[in-house]
Amino acid sequence: MRFYERQGLLPKPPRSASGYRLFPADAARRLKFIKRAQELGFSLSEIRELLALRMSPRTTSTEIRKRTEAKIADIEAKTKSLDSMRKSLVKLVRFCGGCAPLSECPILEGLDRGDR
Repeated sequence: MRFYERQGLLPKPPRSASGYRLFPADAARRLKFIKRAQELGFSLSEIRELLALRMSPRTTSTEIRKRTEAKIADIEAKTKSLDSMRKSLVKLVRFCGGCAPLSECPILEGLDRGDR
């Protein structure tokens, strides 16, 4: 919780006279929101924006939808990039029988050449 406080995602709770932290009732709900948003790929910066939008009376669900659609596009781009990397690595592995001397390793040679 202290990490999220330092990141500005959770307000610092007041302390009791004995120094114990007194969390407001909505702290658990906010923490669950943060953790779920992280699980769905939102960065801490994006979560901070979502929390700010959530607190603003002028925010519409359209704004939240646009941010979510942007996250979907970001995930799709990353998925495409990861798939391309996987295909390149599979291709390099296919050319390697695993028995050539290291100086003739087709994987290392492919990396040197920038094979895709």
